[in-house]
Amino acid sequence: MIVTLTANPSLDRTVALPSPLLRGEVQRAVSVSQESGGKGVNVSRALVASGLETVAVLPGGDSDPVLAGLRDGGVPYAALPIHEPLRTNVALTEPDGVTTKINEPGPVLSDGQQEALIGLLLERSRGASWVVLAGSLPPGVPADFYATVTRRLRSMNDGAAPRIAVDSSGAPLAAAVSGDAAGMPDLLKPNAEELAELAAAAGFATASTADELEADPEAAAAAAAAVVRSGVGAVLATLGSKGAVLVTSDGAWLATHPPVKAVSTVGAGDSSLAGYLLASSQGAAPADCLRQAVAHGAAAASLPGSTVPAVHQTTPDAVTITALRKD
Repeated sequence: MIVTLTANPSLDRTVALPSPLLRGEVQRAVSVSQESGGKGVNVSRALVASGLETVAVLPGGDSDPVLAGLRDGGVPYAALPIHEPLRTNVALTEPDGVTTKINEPGPVLSDGQQEALIGLLLERSRGASWVVLAGSLPPGVPADFYATVTRRLRSMNDGAAPRIAVDSSGAPLAAAVSGDAAGMPDLLKPNAEELAELAAAAGFATASTADELEADPEAAAAAAAAVVRSGVGAVLATLGSKGAVLVTSDGAWLATHPPVKAVSTVGAGDSSLAGYLLASSQGAAPADCLRQAVAHGAAAASLPGSTVPAVHQTTPDAVTITALRKD
């Protein structure tokens, strides 16, 4: 069982344009699609598509379109009732795969609602193998929310806690790796931009931009290793079309996939995390978890909107794994 927490879920609308986006102009869409979304929700959707048991924990009223979409998609969920509507995010996709996203802030969660959401997660995560804490945080939620949840999960389970993965950005991501050991995740899933910020915060001597890390996997591995040394169990860093790097205390690997025609990159990183967890749940070695992560991400990028792939739509045999130095 893999449980996901999405504190700031969304209805994700994807608008496909017939030509490059023109600011200030009127353009007609080729197609419009929508899915229940938010990073944790996307991970659960991808796991369901591959037949893995999962529960998505999130706030939301029973009649909210996000929850209705989960019911229609057969995604098990546990929702904390709130009266405010959940946010809608819009992604504009161009023919070459370039994606522009506009994300709303989401409804405010009070202190009491935050505590109730944590309680719901603790209840549903008993016996889980992984808990995924993913996405942005809604207004009113402190940046260290994920670190707080991680400590609560480990305290409640008294040594038998599930492994914890965090996929976020900005202040919530920085706070997730800046506290004590009890609040550190077992797996962190940054992209190149987030990895550069984390490595700088961890005291990595060589400052690198996201473009530099995507172009140089050895540098990406070294930056991820700096984050691992700070106390994180492992770092799965997605590098866009360049693949992904996995760094643990035992090694570092690069995985690359042959080029695919990018249709939409919305949710590709979430699918990568789902692929990693899918392989991990089957007892795969770290390098093979990375292999499935990249296969899932490549498959997601080739699908429209925020569609997530099932495992049979992925091509892990096409992924090349290369061992890297991490120092």
